[in-house]
Parts: sequence; C-alpha cells; structure tokens
Amino acid sequence: MIELHLAAPPEVVSVGVGIHGVRSLRDVFRLPDLWQLHVYAYSADLKVAGTTYSVAPGYVSLTPAGTQVQFDYRGRSEHLYAHFRPVVTGEPSYVPVVQDAGDAAPVLSGLLRSAVEASPSGSTRMTAEVWTALWRIVDLHAVTTEGDSRHPAVSTAIAYIEANLAQPLTIPTLARLSGVSHNHLTRLFQTETGQTVIAYIRGRRMARARHLLVSSTLSIPAVAASVGVPDLQAFNKTCRRELGGSPRAIRNAVAGPVAAG
Repeated sequence: MIELHLAAPPEVVSVGVGIHGVRSLRDVFRLPDLWQLHVYAYSADLKVAGTTYSVAPGYVSLTPAGTQVQFDYRGRSEHLYAHFRPVVTGEPSYVPVVQDAGDAAPVLSGLLRSAVEASPSGSTRMTAEVWTALWRIVDLHAVTTEGDSRHPAVSTAIAYIEANLAQPLTIPTLARLSGVSHNHLTRLFQTETGQTVIAYIRGRRMARARHLLVSSTLSIPAVAASVGVPDLQAFNKTCRRELGGSPRAIRNAVAGPVAAG
C-alpha cells in the first residue's frame, strides 16, 4: 500500500500516451520528484521497488516519486500516463500500487484522454481531470475493502493474487507473503472464502479471462497468457469447465447480438 495525499489538487506536470516495446522490450524509469499514474491497454510485467506485478488491459498503477520502475513488455504497448506532484495536506488515502479497474477502466481512460486534450500543460481543466481520476482510483480500493473483516493473512493473499494473475501462484509463496504457514493459510482461506486457495485463483483467472474476451480485442493466446494459463489446451479446457464454453464461443456470444443490431 502507498500513501497518497489528495485533499488538494495535485500539481500535474505532464499527461500523454506512452508507446513502448517497439525498440526494446524493457524500460527502466525513475522520476526523482514526480509520481506516475498509468492506465494500461496491454499486458506486461511491472517491477516496482523490487516487487513484480502483472498488469493487463484495464489495470492502473501508481508509483511514488523516486521509485524505480521496470517494465517488461510483450510487444508494442500503449498506456495513458500522468506525472504529478501531490500537495501534502489533509488526511492521506492508502491505495495498492497496482489495481484492476474493471468496469471503471473506460472512465479512467476517458478522464486521462480529456486531460491530454486540455492545454496548456498545468491548466485548471487538466488538473481537474487528473485529480478526478486519482480519486476514482482511491474509490476502487475503498469499494473492494469496505466492510472487509477477513483475517489479514487472507486479505494480503487475495490482494497479491489480484495483482499477479498472469504469474505462477503457489500456496507457499502466498503463505510467505502473508506471514503464516502453508497449512494455516489453507485453513483460513477455506473458512473465510468457502473455497480452497487453488479454486479461488482459478475462479479469479477465469473471471478476468471472460472480461478480456468480451471487452478487449486481445487474441485468445494473449488472453490466456494474461491470466496465467499460457497453455492453450489447458486454457480451453478450463474455460469450458468454468465458463461453459470455449474462449471463441464466449467472445462470439457477446459479439453476435451486437453485429445483428
């Protein structure tokens, strides 16, 4: 979690569309005195202060000033960004470094695109659009944690799962990050979610896969890789079992009525 001050409008230094992964599949950035906000339209691995996260279309990230960020792309990659300085006043908000914005992703993209269109740099409108986007990102976390009475170890494990669906996820790793034993995490997870850890991971991966199949133009192999099931045969089998149809059928079921209309 990071501490972000939003009681006053931030100083927005720049906004834009970043295109990467063309000349090099790796970039390393560190902005000494600027925060970075990114809204992603691609899948990649993001390393922030030594911790690796997976990002996918519809994800957002916030990086505090002075933090080194490493991007490992999988090809041409485009994101919206804002570089800003928060005004340190009032009570801070606490947000994850990486979040899946879900249904809010188009709204966030629209706000940043409006900020890009505003001029000159640092204008009142640009600042307002970015400030609104930042509050929306804070609200994302508030919605997912409101009334959360789960054991801290389970909450920590779930937060890591959500941010790393494209990566290999094992119970020993989750237990180590959560500060409990393998067996204890297994018992806690079953008690508090009604599912095994493995079943929960599989369910979240398939929910994300369905979202990408119906809401993006990513190829089916790219969707499979984005949710940590790069083996297409296994991905097809899991989709049929968990979602009731093949990846292509799920995508076509949504596209069909739209085309007919």
